[in-house]
Amino acid sequence: MGTLSCDSFPHSLPALLLLLSCLFGPSAASELSFVTCGSVIKLLNIQHNVRLHSHDVRYGSGSGQQSVTGVTAVEDSNSYWSVRGSSDALCHRGTPVLCGQTIRLTHVNTGRNLHSHYFASPLSSNQEVSAFGDEGEGDHLDEWTVLCSGSAWRRQEAVRFRHRATEALLSVTGEQYGRPIHGQMEVHAMSGPSQHSLWKTMEGVFLKPSESPAGGRAYGHMHTEF
Repeated sequence: MGTLSCDSFPHSLPALLLLLSCLFGPSAASELSFVTCGSVIKLLNIQHNVRLHSHDVRYGSGSGQQSVTGVTAVEDSNSYWSVRGSSDALCHRGTPVLCGQTIRLTHVNTGRNLHSHYFASPLSSNQEVSAFGDEGEGDHLDEWTVLCSGSAWRRQEAVRFRHRATEALLSVTGEQYGRPIHGQMEVHAMSGPSQHSLWKTMEGVFLKPSESPAGGRAYGHMHTEF
């Protein structure tokens, strides 16, 4: 087997990691401590071992908006979410997300935001969670507060997301859908904290702030569980 170098890159994830290291130095291929604004991430529900997921499949009841589910597959590209600021507060690219900060999570493949409201969820009749908006723009019901310890959201920390308007917590309790999304779990929001509402950051592209105070290039690196 040949040796990878910065002059030749096979089409593989290890090669991409090497490319990032070559472009930005060793720090670009090492883990960052915090989740940062502009990063693209997957979120794992710790209790049920499913990743927060969405796709262009609408609920057949409730709001009829784009469904949000939990999936066990690690490699599914429909589980990527972009970390953004709220509609009234900027989230500067590459800066750590603070504990207590309000953010939006935008589904990368469809451009809709993680959303909740007082519709009943299809399986458990808890508070429905959906994906809403167009090209990242929806309404105030797309806003979630990050609940964590310390000053900022650490990547290895279990955190909760509280819906700003209703104060319910993003949760999974294990109910599974049938067709057309057989085996995927219902994601909903619940009023009280529990083991079902704990989430951890997994795979993603994490941005680090530019060292240039004049707003030079920000960069990221990819961390993937193999």
